[in-house]
Amino acid sequence: MGFYETEKGVEDYIKLAKGYDGAELIDWLTNYLPENSSVLELGMGPGKDLDILRKVYHATGSDFSQLFVDRYLKQHPDADVFQLDAVTMDTPRRFDAIYSNKVLQHLSMDVCRQSLAVQHGVLNEGGLVLHALWYGTEYEEFGDLGFQQYTEESFADLLDGRFEILESKIFTEMEKDDSIAFVLKALPA
Repeated sequence: MGFYETEKGVEDYIKLAKGYDGAELIDWLTNYLPENSSVLELGMGPGKDLDILRKVYHATGSDFSQLFVDRYLKQHPDADVFQLDAVTMDTPRRFDAIYSNKVLQHLSMDVCRQSLAVQHGVLNEGGLVLHALWYGTEYEEFGDLGFQQYTEESFADLLDGRFEILESKIFTEMEKDDSIAFVLKALPA
């Protein structure tokens, strides 16, 4: 059983993430994506970013952990959220954009490449993606969680001609310049 599939793991994550949200990233997304567009959040966790996204967009939350989904629905029964694996993206739904904040770094580079390929398939024509990741070149494991860092070059190598990078930026989340974010535009298949 994975870290996010246990009550203890969920509670530990909520404590660890206290005081952090993606407000700055979502504000950046609004420069590219019109209000009321449909957005899928991958890895919504406790839903802090989803709460912000829902104020601007028709936002749908998803997480691999059914515990996070159930927890959010208990507090927001009207929310559009569901369990979803970010690797297989097994959903018939289509979205104008996909958003994730520190989710894809849990995947190896090869698996992240697979995820990006299937993300392309759930976007409407010309859809956008905003992904935030840890910045650097290291790979670390803590328990059963992997953490892959990315640079602009290493992330661009995973796009396989499916996306163009509209903008990237290095920013600070916990330590100076520890994070990188990308806004991508889906290219025609």
